[in-house]
Amino acid sequence: MEETFYYNSPLGPLLVAAREQAITTVSFVKEPDEVDLKYNKPTSSTLSRCCQQLDDYFAGRLFSFDLLLDQPGTDFQHKVWAELCHIKYGKTISYLELSKRLGNTKAIRAAGTANGRNNIAIIVPCHRVIGSDGTLVGYAGSLWRKKWLLGHEARFGNGVQTLF
Repeated sequence: MEETFYYNSPLGPLLVAAREQAITTVSFVKEPDEVDLKYNKPTSSTLSRCCQQLDDYFAGRLFSFDLLLDQPGTDFQHKVWAELCHIKYGKTISYLELSKRLGNTKAIRAAGTANGRNNIAIIVPCHRVIGSDGTLVGYAGSLWRKKWLLGHEARFGNGVQTLF
């Protein structure tokens, strides 16, 4: 049975879902005004652990998540999502670089599509993939959130908070 929880992030509410021991979803809520966070509590140890790690991430204390993940997808999508998890905190790569890392530069569109189908935002860091020219492109959570996340990681990237 899947359990859900609304996490109150600096970017607005996140829907966090888990099944058994694995996180299945972390997504930005499209209608945040319809979410009542007042009486919202994690209902399982899996959700609690995820929320603690999100707290630490947003506080600049966590640079890599340690959670079991389970999202449905093709073998190729899983390969893309696994590669996203190898992009270091505070770093970005282009969609072309992502396809190179997958071993096929011609798969750039397929890699981009798989990146866009990621249902576990932030934890599977699809926000770290940018255009080849350095522009912020394609983020299901809105580009302003992608910019915020990259700025957040840049401030804490070396374990030391910097201001810019």
